[in-house]
Amino acid sequence: MARPIWRGALSFGLVTVPVQLFSAIEDHAVRFRQFERGTSDRIRYRRVNERTGKEVPFEDIVKGYETGGGEYVLVEQKELDEIAPGRSKTIDVEAFVDLGEVEPMLFDKTYWLGPGKEESDRAYVLLRDALAQSGKAGVAKFVMRGREYLALVRAGDGDVLLLDTLHFAADLRDPAEDLPRLPGSVKTRAKELDMAVGLIDAMTEEWRPEEYRDTYTERVRELIEAKKSGDTVVPESEPGEPTKVVDLFEALSRSVESSRRRGRQDKGRRSTSAQGKAKRATTGPKLSDLPKTDLDRLARERGIRGRSKMNRADLEKALKAS
Repeated sequence: MARPIWRGALSFGLVTVPVQLFSAIEDHAVRFRQFERGTSDRIRYRRVNERTGKEVPFEDIVKGYETGGGEYVLVEQKELDEIAPGRSKTIDVEAFVDLGEVEPMLFDKTYWLGPGKEESDRAYVLLRDALAQSGKAGVAKFVMRGREYLALVRAGDGDVLLLDTLHFAADLRDPAEDLPRLPGSVKTRAKELDMAVGLIDAMTEEWRPEEYRDTYTERVRELIEAKKSGDTVVPESEPGEPTKVVDLFEALSRSVESSRRRGRQDKGRRSTSAQGKAKRATTGPKLSDLPKTDLDRLARERGIRGRSKMNRADLEKALKAS
């Protein structure tokens, strides 16, 4: 069972609800160590005094802020702790806003905001239901690990509240100032615009997040398994060349037709998806015939816990039991 990373209370108006914060996102990226090429020697980093070349213990390291001209102001961690914003353990809701009005660029990380004490469940559920019915979210501030966060409290699926940490408006950069160039005074041709809108319409479908996978990580795992077994992995094809301006309308036209044709095919497949799944379950390849990367993927799709520590036999056993 997951452990809370923060405990405190959610406050809105005169209502205070004990809550706990849990990580809602799990990173499945492949982690690598560093080695010297041609050896099995690990590469490790040390904190070294650049003048003496000697390693410095962590407890003897302080932070420094450059003020210009190579001058620094040194600050102790204790001093930062003493001036950290607030000491309360409260998520203070300062206002409620329409969720659709919040600029997507402001969103940072998402957490589960679980209930704290059981006797406060009624207040927790009341806030969750009120937010779900109103379509609004609470703008709040709270302190975690010595840092103040701007956050958005909103209703999630089921019976849970979500908390999204947000970037402050001052954190967003201005593309006009930071990008080397923008299109400027380029005008859109009406015929091309109509065709581009038609392409968007043809490619529009219901949002199904479960259909999108991290295919790059899957390829990395295949590469690792192949190298482990002494096999090779076929490289992916190179990306296509940029569309030339003179071919833009023709490319759009072909894209629209291709998308409509693919949409008809997908609709036909979805209409028989239940039968297809049942058939694959009975006539598909045996688990013993699948590579371990496919077993890992199936275990991930079925939500099997502890799969990252399982060997091939354990994965097959868990999948058969699921």
